[in-house]
Amino acid sequence: MKKVSNRLNNLAESATLAMARKTRELREKGLDIIGLSLGEPDFNTPDFIKDAAKKAIDENYTKYMAVNGYADLREAIAHKFKRDNNLDYKASQIVVSTGAKQSIANVVLSLINPGDEVIIPAPYWVTYEEIVKLAEGVPVFIETSIDNDFKITPYELSAAITTKTRLMIYSSPCNPTGSVYDEEELKALADVIVEHPDLIVISDEIYEHINFIGKHYSLANISKVYNQVVTVNGVSKAFAMTGWRLGYIGAPQWIADACTKMQGQITSGACGISQRAALAAVSADPSVTYAMRDAFKKRRDIVIEGLNNIKGVKTNVPEGAFYLFPDISSFFGKSDGIYKINDADDLTLYILNEALVALVSGRAFGNPNCIRFSYAASEKELKEALYRMKTVLDKLN
Repeated sequence: MKKVSNRLNNLAESATLAMARKTRELREKGLDIIGLSLGEPDFNTPDFIKDAAKKAIDENYTKYMAVNGYADLREAIAHKFKRDNNLDYKASQIVVSTGAKQSIANVVLSLINPGDEVIIPAPYWVTYEEIVKLAEGVPVFIETSIDNDFKITPYELSAAITTKTRLMIYSSPCNPTGSVYDEEELKALADVIVEHPDLIVISDEIYEHINFIGKHYSLANISKVYNQVVTVNGVSKAFAMTGWRLGYIGAPQWIADACTKMQGQITSGACGISQRAALAAVSADPSVTYAMRDAFKKRRDIVIEGLNNIKGVKTNVPEGAFYLFPDISSFFGKSDGIYKINDADDLTLYILNEALVALVSGRAFGNPNCIRFSYAASEKELKEALYRMKTVLDKLN
């Protein structure tokens, strides 16, 4: 009998990866699909980072290393935290992992017992919920809307905390909404967090350098909650290194030690070549990321203008990352005479089948009234996708 574990059955497939798979299948059939479902920069890894990797191969960085990462890389990450975020982490408080996804999983699996509650503002990155479920925790969602730029308030956070609350996970800049919490907003949330000393917050800052409003602000920069915050980051987004699989945390020492122990029984240290490449990335002046950031901002403005020209689509102006999360609920109940749109899932399939544009339903991110539009594609592709979408969506009435 072929029987997988209940643990596996309880996990949902990643909606973004599922749409990417469907996109590949349709392309293999010869269809001209514009894929806007994955959060992956269309830029190539900078040459100076690739050169560091080539050098690492020649220098034989191909052996087992410390589980938490090479010492010089952890020192460089600690320096990066101080330089970019004014955060004081020692190298021993840094854990290097196989992507920020593993970094988050390490923390959740190290802290959550069955029945513990984990607060997740919605919309959220799809993996947050599934990692909590994997740890047998209970996700507690705080719903937001496009009208407040998908941000939670201190009151909403306070109301969600119970005696079972152990953890909170959020991202800023946010996937899938692009929302960015500013310094004052984070200080207001910190006033609530500090009242609950057993609450740990995972601050996912992987999109730190793709920020259109100025300097990024880290929650752990607020001294009174420093010991309650795990700062997650990595090189995937800002340095176009998604395939290198390299993320890291800065955390209170006891959490860093716990994550090292957890990782030691799952993967051990991250790829040595990727670590040497990451050393070059985090050691570089952040200005090397500005050209990509500026390109994304230009694309954001193109997409906002294009979506605003489609009747029934409601947008806001995201301040970071490379996503829009428009509200498309006005299309529910409408039809082109053949297809009837009941929800966001139906609409994304309609757009895929009729416009040959791959997007992801907002349901997967905790908001069934929206869709996620990744603008990590060329301006030409984005303009063509918007033209196609307008053509088919204008048929719904």
